[in-house]
Amino acid sequence: MSEPGPAIRWKKDVAAHDFDAAEAFLSIRLTPENAKRLVGRLKDASLTQRRANDILRACRREPLPLNDPGVLRDLVTLASGEKLSPVLVVSFDEVADIADGYHRVSLAYALDPFAAVPLRIASFSSR
Repeated sequence: MSEPGPAIRWKKDVAAHDFDAAEAFLSIRLTPENAKRLVGRLKDASLTQRRANDILRACRREPLPLNDPGVLRDLVTLASGEKLSPVLVVSFDEVADIADGYHRVSLAYALDPFAAVPLRIASFSSR
């Protein structure tokens, strides 16, 4: 059994600009009004934790490689002693996606696939 990778230091809560980034992403998939509404649900959601590998599986995403520019930026952030912002995950009917924080989840996975990643989760139903 392998030893877990280095621990990632996380901020106590999501950075305000991450909600803006999530809304920009969600506005590609939803109407601007629904994107704003879903971000409101993310803001109201409690912070929880899930394993990096479980987030990626639920969102049907492959981890980005360590040489991805966004992952490298987050690695530099960690190396400089700063903390990373928790992740924002949304579920659409039966499919989940990372609204903000894909690079951070990928970095966590690269360092330790079973690392606990803090996140907020909200759902949207088109029905």
